[in-house]
Amino acid sequence: MSERVWPVRLTVVPSVLLAVLAALTVLIKRTEPRSLLIDLALCALIALWILGMFTLRPAWREQPRLMGVFLAGFVVILAVLVVRDPWFGFLTPAGYFYAFMLLPWPSRLAGITAVAVLAGTAQAYGVPKNEVWGWFAYAAVVGVNVVAMCLAGWLGWRSDVLSRQRQDAVDELTETNRRLEQTLAENAVLHRELVTQARESAVHDERERMAREIHDTLAQGLTGIVTQLQAAEHTSEDPANRHLTAAIDLARESLTEARRSVHALRPQPLQAATLSEAIENVVRRWTALHGIDVQLTTTGTPRAIDPEAESTLLRAAQEALANVAKYARASRVGVTLSYMEKEVALDVRDDGVGFDPSRRTSSDGSGFGLFAMRQRVEALDGTLEIESEPGAGTAISASVPTLAVGGPA
Repeated sequence: MSERVWPVRLTVVPSVLLAVLAALTVLIKRTEPRSLLIDLALCALIALWILGMFTLRPAWREQPRLMGVFLAGFVVILAVLVVRDPWFGFLTPAGYFYAFMLLPWPSRLAGITAVAVLAGTAQAYGVPKNEVWGWFAYAAVVGVNVVAMCLAGWLGWRSDVLSRQRQDAVDELTETNRRLEQTLAENAVLHRELVTQARESAVHDERERMAREIHDTLAQGLTGIVTQLQAAEHTSEDPANRHLTAAIDLARESLTEARRSVHALRPQPLQAATLSEAIENVVRRWTALHGIDVQLTTTGTPRAIDPEAESTLLRAAQEALANVAKYARASRVGVTLSYMEKEVALDVRDDGVGFDPSRRTSSDGSGFGLFAMRQRVEALDGTLEIESEPGAGTAISASVPTLAVGGPA
């Protein structure tokens, strides 16, 4: 805590007034040595009292009881001086300063009253006291001093009270604002948590809906296909027919995938493999099924990304290769998986017959795969680009930002 700075009117003015009054006394009583010595002794006594009780004792100034003793001693010595020489009434302003600034309320009123009586006594010094009207005049002068200075003391105290109340109100408002800001910050965090929970709940509900749809439609349909293909295999004259065997294997794999999706809705190849390994498995099976070599390239450092992003890129690879097999009549296919600083991209290129992207629609089902692929990619704030023209092959590029899906690992 820093030391309080005391005003000049408490530390300097009383000493200056006392010195001036002592000099005045010397001038007035220079022909009265005995009386002059008494006055100077009293001046020295009050000076020592101020010096010993106030000036040299800064720590005592904060203790009301000690300051009450100090002011009482000051008033007693000053009273003797005023009774002897009325001009010492000019030292009463110092007494008011002490009373106003050193004493707490309401004991301040007692100090102000005592000093006001001395001031009135000095002012009424010339009023004759041997007549009744003189005593009335003296009482009136003293009363005016007491009432006026006590009123001033009350106004000063009231001003201090109002000032403290205003400061308390400001402090309370500051604390309220701080708590409000804290509450708003907590509400913002809670809001983000609620939004996250709502989004997760919506995703969970949608996955349950998709699981029911897959179970009721795709899985049952695939089960029927497998049953029919197995029957066809047993009745076929050529059981080793490669296309029939491949169709059975593909249907069984799709059925397994559909059943697994009911529980997890995540592609089977990703259950125990990284994205690059899963795409490599898809490419290997696709090559074995269709007899077309695929050049697979992985650039950058493979790393784990959000499961939704992995699923989206894997589905994009499967859909793009399925379209190559259905429509492209290609002899070469290239698949590139690129791990970059802020995104992961998948590129599938072929040298097939190509098509006009502006004319491919999903109204007849022929373009639904690309349409669904675009929806999945853009749902992750990613981009899907398709470059193709008749006779010039096709290039499909899907990319998702890693920051949008959890950032780099």
